[in-house]
Amino acid sequence: MKTIFVVDDSDTNLSMAEVVLEDQYSIMTMPSAAKMFTLLEKIMPDLILLDIEMPEMDGFETLKKLKSETLWADIPVVFLTGRNDAEVEARGLEMGAIDFVTKPFSAPVLLNRIKTHLNIDEIIRERTFQLSRLQNSIVAVLADMVENRDKGTGGHIERTSMYIRILIDEMRDSEVYADEIRGWDVEKIISSARMHDLGKISITDTIVNKPGKLTDEEFEVMKSHAQEGERIIDEIIARTGEGDFLRNAKLFAGTHHERWDGKGYPRGLKEDEIPLQGRIMAIVDVYDALVSERPYKNAFTADVAIGIIMQNSGTHFDPKIAQIFFNARDRIKAAKAGL
Repeated sequence: MKTIFVVDDSDTNLSMAEVVLEDQYSIMTMPSAAKMFTLLEKIMPDLILLDIEMPEMDGFETLKKLKSETLWADIPVVFLTGRNDAEVEARGLEMGAIDFVTKPFSAPVLLNRIKTHLNIDEIIRERTFQLSRLQNSIVAVLADMVENRDKGTGGHIERTSMYIRILIDEMRDSEVYADEIRGWDVEKIISSARMHDLGKISITDTIVNKPGKLTDEEFEVMKSHAQEGERIIDEIIARTGEGDFLRNAKLFAGTHHERWDGKGYPRGLKEDEIPLQGRIMAIVDVYDALVSERPYKNAFTADVAIGIIMQNSGTHFDPKIAQIFFNARDRIKAAKAGL
């Protein structure tokens, strides 16, 4: 049974809505936005009926807060209003409300509006799921293409994805860069990070798979994979118009070799000029390279690799994220051991 929140400071309106809807839906009534946000931490409704004129936090403020949080942004909101005002309706629709129902509401009208919007929402969710599955399949194929060409980094993408998940979890728990990551869709972020080495597709096999240390000239060619990754992703964006997922993928691809002290590449960005995605990827990318065997070196132990990360905190790496990485070292080591 679908769950509907009804938020209104009038007990009469809450009771009327409950009587009209309780036979077909699971109804939860609350007298204020504050009560609703408390309940949202535990229950995700399928639709919210929201009164506009409420004390403390009105409907517009409530809708703005809902749309600012990734977890709640897609919940359909229908405004309840006692006013017939075109400007108010225009403002609400612009902010993301899907409809208005005038109070006192007619039972058939309210039921029909809710049924229509829930059916539409179900169709959108199904299409979103299908697009997400297609997107993840394409990313998996591209990631496999990169790893199949680079013989020395087998499993690198899976391991770095796993480390990124741990880092983001720890950053959230520690409230490090909390404002920036609060709006992240973590699954989308992790999936987009899998494309960080996409530009290696453009690098010749003789360099990508050279069984030894690269010459200075070869290293300059290898370094171009960061901007090549950006270029490829830009072409995809130009053709598809897809935004958020590819935007993150481009940030991972183009900035994961930048350094906190500005001595990285391709642009020599420093400190918070480097997008957070790049600062996170820089640590997990280097860590995985350190603990992995390469044609030109043996694998370091996890403890030695973590020590190297910490030695380079504040030079190569963002010191806040390096500290989070150190705090999560037991989870990091356990994750690799579990593969």
